[in-house]
Amino acid sequence: MTHPSDLRARLDAATASIRARDARAPDIALVLGSGLSPFADTLVDATVIPYPEIAHMPVVTVPGHAGKLVLGKLPGAPDGPVVAALAGRVHFYEGHPMDTVVFATRMLISLGAKTVVLTNAAGGISPTCRPGDLVLISDHLNMQGTNPLIGHNDPTLGPRFPDMTRVYDPALRALAQSAAAAEGTELREGVYVGLTGPSYETPAEIRMFRALGADLVGMSTVPEAIAARHMGARVLGISCVTNLAAGVSATELSHEEVEHTAKATRERFIRVVRRTLVSIGKAER
Repeated sequence: MTHPSDLRARLDAATASIRARDARAPDIALVLGSGLSPFADTLVDATVIPYPEIAHMPVVTVPGHAGKLVLGKLPGAPDGPVVAALAGRVHFYEGHPMDTVVFATRMLISLGAKTVVLTNAAGGISPTCRPGDLVLISDHLNMQGTNPLIGHNDPTLGPRFPDMTRVYDPALRALAQSAAAAEGTELREGVYVGLTGPSYETPAEIRMFRALGADLVGMSTVPEAIAARHMGARVLGISCVTNLAAGVSATELSHEEVEHTAKATRERFIRVVRRTLVSIGKAER
């Protein structure tokens, strides 16, 4: 477990290496899940920094995660927010400790981002979910067996016991709903259950999670949301349903299916997220 002073030193070194390339402070941090990294390539006036060139930044190993930070503006919105997009994330199942899993999220908040938009590819548990659906996360169940805040707490980052009553900001969700409606896209809301992976869930586990109130299942997002709220950032979560969960789907699950559906949904995802980020930028002025 990293001592808090070490974490602060690593965050300072990471932010310094980014500011040496681009001094702009981001208004919004965006974490892009499996198959969704191409959104970062739509930013303009952009600075692209591969993860290995950022001090202490963990390197991604999962297919569909590009592994670069893109700092730029939204096309057609020169007066809009500065966005820092993480094209790819690391996961707990890759063998990283939790403080490494959430390091990139903490880094972007340390750079200045006050809002964090977390996206992911998720399995659909609710019978109303269909592959290709975009779903706002209204709440989560942490079933990863750990928490990124376990261990020493650095009070310069956040309080020892942060409140998690409204992890996913209701006002941000309302802005996302309006943005989706303007794009002619339905945006449901649901509860996301975060698991460690990397194996997919069994049908019995999915029945259990459905009984607990979960609508979506995935292997990310929850620790990042907790760390972001710990640091006082507002959080918006958006899942792209890329497959039906075990026992709901009639076929075996695969990462190839996840990437294929994410690719098919990508343009609609980009339009909804872009309009949402513009709306957030206007609301935060």
